[in-house]
Amino acid sequence: MSVFITSSGRHLPGPPINNEQIEPLLGLVNGKASRLKRRILQSNGIHTRHYAIDANHNTLITNSAMAAQAAEQCLHDSFLSKKQVKMLSAATSQGDIVLPGFGSMVQAELGLSDIELHSSHGICSSSMMALKTAYINIKAGEQNNALVVASELTSRLFKASRYEAAGATIDFNAEFLRWMLSDGAGALLLEQQPRGQCFRIDWIRSFSHADAYPVCMSVGFPSEQNGDRSWQDYPTYAEAEAAGALLIRQDVRLLENIVKLGVDGYLRLIAESRVQPEKVDHVLCHYSSHYFRGKIFDMMQRAGVGIAEEKWYSNLYSRGNTGCASIFIMLDEFKRTQSYKTGDTILCMVPESGRFNNAYMQLTVVEA
Repeated sequence: MSVFITSSGRHLPGPPINNEQIEPLLGLVNGKASRLKRRILQSNGIHTRHYAIDANHNTLITNSAMAAQAAEQCLHDSFLSKKQVKMLSAATSQGDIVLPGFGSMVQAELGLSDIELHSSHGICSSSMMALKTAYINIKAGEQNNALVVASELTSRLFKASRYEAAGATIDFNAEFLRWMLSDGAGALLLEQQPRGQCFRIDWIRSFSHADAYPVCMSVGFPSEQNGDRSWQDYPTYAEAEAAGALLIRQDVRLLENIVKLGVDGYLRLIAESRVQPEKVDHVLCHYSSHYFRGKIFDMMQRAGVGIAEEKWYSNLYSRGNTGCASIFIMLDEFKRTQSYKTGDTILCMVPESGRFNNAYMQLTVVEA
C-alpha cells in the first residue's frame, strides 16, 4: 500500500527578525552585548528568522497553537475536513508544559475528535519519527489518513533573564544556540491515495548513534555536569536554574560529528540500494548552519557520491533553524515555490545533534 503527502502547511510567528534585531528582542544579558553573536551568525549564514515572543518577552502564541495554525493551513489546502482526520502525530523538542503529551495539546487546539494520537519527543529528527509512525500506520491499513505536525518554540529559553538567573557569565555552549534557533511549525497530510500532483513516500529510514556518542545538545544538565545529575535532582527549581540546568546547551566539541554521521547514513542507504545518487533530482537537507553545507558537499564528493549543488534546496537563510519543524516548513515552501515535475525524486535528510540520530526520506512526485 502506498502513502502520499497530499497537502502541507506552515506557521511562522511574527515578522522576520534580522540579525541586528535579535539581541534587542531577546535582551542584553547583564546589560552587556554578546561578544560571540557576530561570529556565530557569520558562521550559520541565517539572515532572518521568526520568534513567538515580543521585546517585552511576552509569549504571543503558544507552541501548540503554532502547530494548530500550521495544521489548519494544511487542511484548508487539502481534500479533507477536520472530521475526516483519523490520526494526529505531533512532534516537538519541548512543549508548552511538561505533561500531558504535546499531541494531546495540539488535538485540543484543533478540536479533533475520536482520533488515534501519537506524540514524538526529541530534537530535530522527532518530526521524522512522528512522520514514520503515521506512515507505518497507514501502510498497515490501520488508518487511511494522518495529520503530522512539528512545532518549536525555543525563544522562551533565550530570554536574557534565563541566563542572568544562571550566574554572571554565560559559557559558550549555553550561548551558542541563542543565535542559532528560532520558532515555527509545519504540517503534512498523509493519505492512501494521491491527490493532484503530490509526493509519494518511497521510504523513511533513520540511524541512531546514542550508544556510541555522549549527549551533544540538551536541556536539563547543569553547567558543571556531575555524572547524570538532572534538573529534577535539585531540592528546588530555583537551585536547578541557578546551576544552569534549565539552559539549552550544545557541546560544540562534539558537533563536528554531525557531518560525518550524516554522510555515513547516506552511504549506508546507497549500499542498501535505497538511494541512487544519479537519480536524485532534489535534496532537502536540514543542515542547521551554513558552516556544515560545504563540509557535507565535500565529504560526499570525496566518497564519489556527490549530488550537484543546484539540486539542493534550503530555506535556512530566511526562516532560520526551527528544529524539528524545519524539514516540514522546508518541504511546504519547496512545494509552493520551486519547480519540479512528475517522476522527480526528492531526498530529504535530517541530521540531529541531540545524541546523533540521523533520519532520511525519499519522495517521488506523482500525479493522481
